Amino acid sequence: MKALLQRVSGASVSVAGEVVGRISRGLVVFVGVANGDTEKDARYLAQRTINLRIFSDQAGRFNLSALDTQGELLLVSQFTLLADTRKGRRPSFTEAAPPAQAEELFEQFAEQARATGLKVETGRFQQYMQVEIHNDGPVTILLDSREKI
Repeated sequence: MKALLQRVSGASVSVAGEVVGRISRGLVVFVGVANGDTEKDARYLAQRTINLRIFSDQAGRFNLSALDTQGELLLVSQFTLLADTRKGRRPSFTEAAPPAQAEELFEQFAEQARATGLKVETGRFQQYMQVEIHNDGPVTILLDSREKI
């Protein structure tokens, strides 16, 4: 399971012209679910996401997490994070989990994040979405549950 985090000053996601999720300061998190991922991967990535210290303290150092700053989260399902581009010019998505499994694990990720008390908004699974991001920094971090310590 992969999560691409972008620290933002604001963001929104729209489906068919309708805003379905909007946050102010916090993180946009694109979540990709791979074949073989489990609830354990969803828990791990959710906890890493909310506790990763990528917000600046008063000295300008990355010492604060989304939890510390009460940052808001906008979660967007993103199977293209699992693209394999090693061969040819067209990406392969065979590593991406089937939609039913991916949706279940995406929802578990969202529930883990909501359990912290942070505001959590989401896009709509398997829908064409327009994401507006005001990247803050910019700060962009890739997390992979298969790269645990």
